Amino acid sequence: MSQKIRIKLKSYDHNLVDNSAEKIVKTVKSTGAAVSGPVPLPTHKRVFTINRSTFVNKKSREQFQLSSFKRLIDIYSSTQKTIDALMKLELPSGVSVKIEV
Repeated sequence: MSQKIRIKLKSYDHNLVDNSAEKIVKTVKSTGAAVSGPVPLPTHKRVFTINRSTFVNKKSREQFQLSSFKRLIDIYSSTQKTIDALMKLELPSGVSVKIEV
């Protein structure tokens, strides 16, 4: 079967992404496939500035930051056993997973 599988992980918590990537790599290596990664992709940071007061103090503001962390994993020479192992793998709910074949 030997096809290339690309897995993209995304989360707002870097610990969840790292632990999920480690689980995936460990599972894939146990089935005998070759793994490249996890490769850390650039962190996307969104900053929001909000007025503290609704009326008088215009200069008093508060800033909030939302960071999203991403990892990329490539799997080479995969077999049906590798795909079955990936399907049975349970990842935390805070991690978004996209799989491209």
